[in-house]
Amino acid sequence: MKKVVFMFVAIAAMSLASCGNKKADAEKAAADSIRIADSIAAVEAAEAAAADTIVVDTTVVAE
Repeated sequence: MKKVVFMFVAIAAMSLASCGNKKADAEKAAADSIRIADSIAAVEAAEAAAADTIVVDTTVVAE
């Protein structure tokens, strides 16, 4: 009987330990995705600014 009770206690402890901090993990994932989105937006803005400053001469000179 003691072995059965010990087994139930062990299973209960493992199930509680496996729950972990899901809220903290979710908050960290959200912060990471926001940081990544901001980085992508900054890179796209820099590329757009660089593309706007490129001057291309499209005049054809006839001889």
